[in-house]
Amino acid sequence: MPEDDLALLEQAARAAGRIALRYWRQDPHSWEKPGDAGPVSEADLAVNEELQALLTGARPDYGWLSEESEADPARLDARNCFIIDPIDGTRAFIAGQEGFSHSLAVARGDRIVAAVVYLPVRDLCYTAFADGPALLNGAAIAPSDSGIAGARVLTYRTVSDPGHWLNGLVPPFSREFRPSLAWRLCLAAEGRFDAALSLRAAWEWDIAAGSLIAERAGAAVSDRRGGRMRFNSQRAMVDGLIVAGARLHQQLLEALKP
Repeated sequence: MPEDDLALLEQAARAAGRIALRYWRQDPHSWEKPGDAGPVSEADLAVNEELQALLTGARPDYGWLSEESEADPARLDARNCFIIDPIDGTRAFIAGQEGFSHSLAVARGDRIVAAVVYLPVRDLCYTAFADGPALLNGAAIAPSDSGIAGARVLTYRTVSDPGHWLNGLVPPFSREFRPSLAWRLCLAAEGRFDAALSLRAAWEWDIAAGSLIAERAGAAVSDRRGGRMRFNSQRAMVDGLIVAGARLHQQLLEALKP
């Protein structure tokens, strides 16, 4: 049941937080992954090891997809699959910033059915399961009803390149940033910001949990072209993302170059 999986994910996320905080601001050993894949730290690996032991120990028939694990093709044949980012926002973590998170989800087929995004320094725990509410520390959340003019959009600098927009017209929204992509989706879900937007392909482990939380909060959630996100794919990537209230989501879609 998704509710049972959610309880397991929350337990695991809090265990991950305890491990991460042992390394946070303690100058953890870190290095760059090959192929410009970004940084990783000893904390990422320690959290990943604990999560894999805890989650697959409880659900041995579930597949496993994690940023910090070797790809396992057996996951593609599993009815259920864990999709995990042990530490989302590793650069922020290494720098001693607060805005990193643990992103944990369960996919059933190509849909997410249980999700937790946990920020241990701030003790913020976002949760959702299929057909259930989206909650922040147990309280219901909902997106804003903003239009595109003046919207506060969580995204990166190059989104403002006119080449991305119809007729080169960049919409009049303000751009802001947070280091964890999973958290950005949750911030849009709770209405603290009006949208999360990425025109780049996104790894599934970065967005699986946040996508369900935003959807169950009442946000419109899609890839950059308005299509449904599908998970536990062979490529393990989604073609960008738009997460916002229904009105703003439609306006962003219409403003983007096809």
